[in-house]
Amino acid sequence: MKRGFYIGRFQPYHNGHQSVLEHIAKDVDEIIIGVGSAQLSHNVSNPFTSGERVLMITRALSLLDCPFYVIPIEDIQRNALWVAHVRSMTPPFDTCYSSNPLVVQLFREAGVEVQSPAMYERELLSGTEIRRRMIAGEPWKQLVPAAVVRVLDEIDGTERLCQIARDD
Repeated sequence: MKRGFYIGRFQPYHNGHQSVLEHIAKDVDEIIIGVGSAQLSHNVSNPFTSGERVLMITRALSLLDCPFYVIPIEDIQRNALWVAHVRSMTPPFDTCYSSNPLVVQLFREAGVEVQSPAMYERELLSGTEIRRRMIAGEPWKQLVPAAVVRVLDEIDGTERLCQIARDD
């Protein structure tokens, strides 16, 4: 059994994440998805709770032909211990999939195989860009899976983000 690990903040989960996970699903028997910075919410960079992000991911991946686990992982602010922290929170895995330079470095130093998947339309598909568009009232719904649009509508996510982005 081969398990892969993929971590992100998913603020929000978008089509780039979906593309990467669909490719990972072809290489492994199971996927562990870590929801990073799980303790953060209700600020402009991290507007959604870990539970809301878990909901986005599980709904978006409902038709994925590969079993997956979605696990919130809080930050510990100590990079030298971070991989051990992740491993303590997840089932065992064989390979970490990440293109984040720090994540790649930390897992390689810990002796974990790392693969860096190609990022799909990275300049357009980033949480930062999607949040910016949401705040500015620009089109963003085409950048996330339809299931994520439904979750964000259900939690009134755009209104929350706009509210917390306001100046006094």
